[in-house]
Amino acid sequence: MSQDNPSESIRINKYISSSGFCSRRQADEYVASGRVTIDGLPAVAGSQVFPGQKVEVDGKVVMTTDNHVYLAFHKPLGITCTTDTRDPDNIIDYISYPERIFPIGRLDKNSSGLLLLTNDGDIVNRLLRAEGGHDKEYVVEVDKPIDADFVKKMQNGIPILGTVTLPCRVEKTGSRSFHIILNQGLNRQIRRMCEYLGYRVVKLKRIRILNINLGTLPCGQYRRLNNKEIKDLLSILSKKEASKNKE
Repeated sequence: MSQDNPSESIRINKYISSSGFCSRRQADEYVASGRVTIDGLPAVAGSQVFPGQKVEVDGKVVMTTDNHVYLAFHKPLGITCTTDTRDPDNIIDYISYPERIFPIGRLDKNSSGLLLLTNDGDIVNRLLRAEGGHDKEYVVEVDKPIDADFVKKMQNGIPILGTVTLPCRVEKTGSRSFHIILNQGLNRQIRRMCEYLGYRVVKLKRIRILNINLGTLPCGQYRRLNNKEIKDLLSILSKKEASKNKE
């Protein structure tokens, strides 16, 4: 957000997330615990930041930036989606990007494929909203042959974690492999669904998130999203949010 217009203000949680410091949800937690100040005074939920004001978290100045970074990363097996550098397999040290970034969502340590990373805390918040129903596509291989009954049950919903999974799209691609498109993100969802039906996942790879495709990006490497991908992604999110608000 530009701060040239003195009539403009921005909510404190959005200001912090827009800086790339953390997600909006984390910013709310920092505010609630009294770790955020505006011009030296404690911020509260809903506080507005006006142009020229100084925001600090734990005494560290936080500034918004228009230079947002959006990366598509082909996560290898064995890398954990955490920014905690005490974990020797953390994704931040592995990528070693010159700016502070964090992953959008997660992929299990034993899964590979597409992961998005950014310093734009606002888009993290928008993408992680469960009600958004954001498509994520995976290729999966299991330990024994699958049949039409397996596909039907996976599509219609499986009881796991005290609920029943939402209907999804499943396509058999081989005797032991299939594509699946989910629009929810329960913990280890695909693995748990397969386990319920008596199968064990031996390979799980994410190949798409909304309009962003993994494509031929080599394992262990990342690329910056192009302008069209970013524009289309933001457009999809805006349309989904507008549709949700009308309900």
